[in-house]
Amino acid sequence: MTSTAEYPTSPATKPRRRPLLRRLKALPPWSLLAVGALAGGLAGGAYGALTPPAYSATAYVVAVPSAESDPQSALGFAQAYGRIATQLAVLGDAQVWAGVPVRTLRDSVRSATSPDAPMVSLTATSTRADLATDMANAVSRSVIEYAKDTKGATHIELLQFSRAVKPTEPSSAPPALTGLVGASAGGLLGGLALLARPRPTAVGAARPVAVPGPATAADTEGQP
Repeated sequence: MTSTAEYPTSPATKPRRRPLLRRLKALPPWSLLAVGALAGGLAGGAYGALTPPAYSATAYVVAVPSAESDPQSALGFAQAYGRIATQLAVLGDAQVWAGVPVRTLRDSVRSATSPDAPMVSLTATSTRADLATDMANAVSRSVIEYAKDTKGATHIELLQFSRAVKPTEPSSAPPALTGLVGASAGGLLGGLALLARPRPTAVGAARPVAVPGPATAADTEGQP
């Protein structure tokens, strides 16, 4: 006779949790805030350190009315010249004086006007301080020449109010500031993750007890 030995089957064991996962779950909830702020600060600081510094230079031109015009017209034409200062009709000559393509001027130069003064500011931004100065002065010179060609019809003349000066410090944010902004954003994301995480249920929580319904007339018959 052949006998088969039956081995007792061991009860199913729960899979062991990985030590790293167990340690992560053991961390306090506020650790999400700390991790988010640290990661955001490192990312923001690295961005500020790796991004080349940017320099900005600003030139100003002012609209002056002729004897046949008035200050209110000068204010209106200053607004108009501010809008077309970065258009191709004006930047055609500026690219020659600045030594850069028109596309670079359009991407790097911004114009702004004031509702109270007939003045136009032209700000150029570049990774080189001297190039930012040259582009701002070139665009201001170009818009002045454009206004001279239309002076007979507009009776308004643009004059150089202030030339752009070579900046000594970058206008871009330093790594310390970008790191602070990144830490704030990371802490905010960590707080949102903390609010959205699932809440652990308490072990041995009391289960709802079923309440018996009211007794019917058939159930109460025969009771003293």
